Amino acid sequence: MKIRPYLEADKTALIEILRSNTPDYFALEEEHDFNEYLDNAIESYFVAELDGKIVGCAGINYSTDKSIGILSWGMVHSDFHGRKIGKALLDYRISYLKSIPEVTKISVRTSQLVYKFFEKNGFQLIEIKHDFWAKGIDMYYMIYIE
Repeated sequence: MKIRPYLEADKTALIEILRSNTPDYFALEEEHDFNEYLDNAIESYFVAELDGKIVGCAGINYSTDKSIGILSWGMVHSDFHGRKIGKALLDYRISYLKSIPEVTKISVRTSQLVYKFFEKNGFQLIEIKHDFWAKGIDMYYMIYIE
């Protein structure tokens, strides 16, 4: 597997990855938000390729003062769940952030559907907001604890 920076030409494949996870992990209305993110809000974004096919993606945004690395829009195509691609993308982003001296904290906002993945990989639950992403999809705010 290869992890590399996102290119605009990857967008169609990334939308397909999101759709493969809708409605199980994302609400239908989140596709618009993801499109907006890809077009206007990317700071650091990566794709995972397996045998030349894009199978996952994951990003990082930063607080205004650059002290917090915020994990964003991480997902793996549903056909490739369970192959440790999500773990590889998570480890890659954590390592990437640890190499930036200004970053002193790593956070993620996820859902009740995936928070256990982050919990078993060193994140601590700080806050829950019900129906945050969409009806029935709560927001779990978590901080990375080494």
